[in-house]
Amino acid sequence: MRASNFGHAVRDRKIGWCASCHVVAPEQRTANADAPPFATIAKTAGFSADKLAFFLLEPHPKMPSMALTRNEANDIAAYIGTLAK
Repeated sequence: MRASNFGHAVRDRKIGWCASCHVVAPEQRTANADAPPFATIAKTAGFSADKLAFFLLEPHPKMPSMALTRNEANDIAAYIGTLAK
């Protein structure tokens, strides 16, 4: 997984809308109170970037249909994993 490619996924697929619900970076200050910040997701007990990538590929209630490729889902999940520190 390539955490460094998160920016490419955001730019290339214009999925910056993650930030309209989730806090996606430490410097972001506002988001939807019902959506967990990416850092919180990363710090969840048992976090697995592989499991998260799989989750992102399937539509779920409260989340828009993102139509991500496997590489994009892997990149996003890997980026989220870097926020566990």
